[in-house]
Amino acid sequence: MQAVGLTGVNRIRHIARMNDTAPSNHMLFDRARLRTRRAKYAPVAPVFFDQFMADEVCDRLSMIKRTFQTTLLTSAAPALVHQLADTSPSTNIFTMDTCAERLTNALHPAVIGDEEALPFANESLGCIISLLSLQFVNDLPGALIQMRRVLQPDGLFIGAMLGGESLRELREVFIQAESELCAGVAPRVAPFTDVRDGGALLQRAGFALPVADSDKVTVRYGSMLELIRDLRHLGWANALIEHAPGLMRRDVIARAANLYEERFADEDGRLRATFQMVWLTGWAPHESQQRPLKPGSAKMRLADALDTAETVIKPSSEEND
Repeated sequence: MQAVGLTGVNRIRHIARMNDTAPSNHMLFDRARLRTRRAKYAPVAPVFFDQFMADEVCDRLSMIKRTFQTTLLTSAAPALVHQLADTSPSTNIFTMDTCAERLTNALHPAVIGDEEALPFANESLGCIISLLSLQFVNDLPGALIQMRRVLQPDGLFIGAMLGGESLRELREVFIQAESELCAGVAPRVAPFTDVRDGGALLQRAGFALPVADSDKVTVRYGSMLELIRDLRHLGWANALIEHAPGLMRRDVIARAANLYEERFADEDGRLRATFQMVWLTGWAPHESQQRPLKPGSAKMRLADALDTAETVIKPSSEEND
């Protein structure tokens, strides 16, 4: 793929050529199938995460007293685009998605591209905001490394992914339903990122000042089938390469729906669905950033700083038999 600078992207809608057949020994997701589904449901894609994530991103950016001249959103997020335009009117905003149909109503220059092969030149972006777009990449560390490379020195990365607590209710009832009615449990749920691994992933990718944190969002539905419909419309249907063949049995779906109503219904009968959002924040390295001091370079003892006496603990001696 040919890398393009922002000047070119600002003039045209760049279409990135993505290789869907590149061999890999670590492929988890069928990216081509994922894009086909996202294109199919683009006109009816729900936006219940859109405003929540827009508010969260803008709140985080409000604590950073600087303006980025080039900001890339690696997912179609209209609410965030509107709020960024209001809070940072001088920022050039670009939206990238793997699915052209999701960019039909883009308000700013749009790029059809893949997180696994970013179509940008090195050090060409000031800020990257990734909202749930890294959820189905086959090489997450590699995708983060690419994002760090295309950031300018001291550029900012903010990413949101689904954490391990997400859809725990749905997973629980389907595991029990399949255990009761089938020979075993089929692989249907993609692996989620653990917040404890978030900082390590950022460090591995070369980001400075890495931070990982999480919060939870509860969305309520009239039925389990409404939840599944929203997941399908979001493009989150099972994209695992080693997925169970064929359609899920109706008796399994019915049993799972009954279990969901028994265990996770509120007093008004509506069903709870948990989504854990794991937030990753990191900076492209720059000489102006804070760095830890070298070991032994301290000029003051900790005991003096705390105004306390220092107690020396001597190792106990071992007697030989």
